Amino acid sequence: MKEFKKYLAEAIGTMVLVIFGCGVAVMTGCSDNGGIVATALAFGLVIVAMAYSIGNISGCHINPAVSFAMYIDRRISGKELIFYVISQCVGAIVGAAILALFAGSFVNLGGNAVQPVLTEAYGYGPALAAGLAVEVVLTFTFVLAILGVVSRTENKSVTGVVIGLALTLVHLLGIRLTGTSVNPARSLGPALLQMASGDFTAISQIWIFIVGPLLGAALAALVYRYLESKKCPIQKAVEVKEEKEENKD
Repeated sequence: MKEFKKYLAEAIGTMVLVIFGCGVAVMTGCSDNGGIVATALAFGLVIVAMAYSIGNISGCHINPAVSFAMYIDRRISGKELIFYVISQCVGAIVGAAILALFAGSFVNLGGNAVQPVLTEAYGYGPALAAGLAVEVVLTFTFVLAILGVVSRTENKSVTGVVIGLALTLVHLLGIRLTGTSVNPARSLGPALLQMASGDFTAISQIWIFIVGPLLGAALAALVYRYLESKKCPIQKAVEVKEEKEENKD
């Protein structure tokens, strides 16, 4: 029952992320700077809200890329990773369906796609590669912040705020480039339902928003593990000295 509650919490959290994050994007259209800021804040605030409501139940990953990083960092098992991802994808699909109900249409549910800034600069083919690179960098930054803040128990009171602000930050840059995914489930749910309106753009580019975040998350996990485990000689010497002094006492 405890495991079921954990996965249910992940599904609910991802559903809420899609409803409010993608919902604000759809309602504002992200057509001007105000819409971009509102959308970035919406995604960040959802993370803050969910972190302090379901964080103690599931850890509030609500993102397959985050779960993948946690698996690489040995914080969850392979079995947990599979069920986390399934729960998140189901939650994203349900969230997109609710958003479609609110909007009265499947035409635009916040699905991700490479934006004109990239296609006009590079041409369609190279723009897809550029979009992939954007998602890798954005996810790397986001997940590195997560791993850093959750690694210290004394950060527990501010963890949700830090992660929410990190997600807001990557959205501020990424919305004009790829719409900002950094979350395969968040991209998959709207893309699947947008097909109902005959819009196959998001689903045709879904590989970018699956591969990019997973690569970025894996890179962040490996880099953080290296940074955390490799201490400089001076730091080691200080720790050895402190340990010897404690032993004397």
